[in-house]
Amino acid sequence: QPFSLPVSFTSRRKLVVAMIQYRQGTWGFGFALSLKGSVFPKALALAIPCGLLSACLGQIVTYFELASNTGAGDVGISVLGGFSFILGFLLVFRSQQAYSRWWEGCTLLQQMR
Repeated sequence: QPFSLPVSFTSRRKLVVAMIQYRQGTWGFGFALSLKGSVFPKALALAIPCGLLSACLGQIVTYFELASNTGAGDVGISVLGGFSFILGFLLVFRSQQAYSRWWEGCTLLQQMR
């Protein structure tokens, strides 16, 4: 047995393969939009209600003219700037870590040849 897939059993003892089975030659634009094995359905299930709630709250604030009573001032802009900086820093750091791990794997694979 040269290669084995990680498997798990559901509550009804049905065999479930834990890895996505890829077909050769299907790495085009359609592959990027496929829903099987994708995180988009779960992400949309979380994002759509949050977006609708935000839109409703924005309409309520606009309709009742509550924006002038909040007293937040320029604090929101500075918080957004700090959050954007930290998020950008973390994104660059994680991308650099992933690239260095990939490159290390390539060099180790080359040494095995």
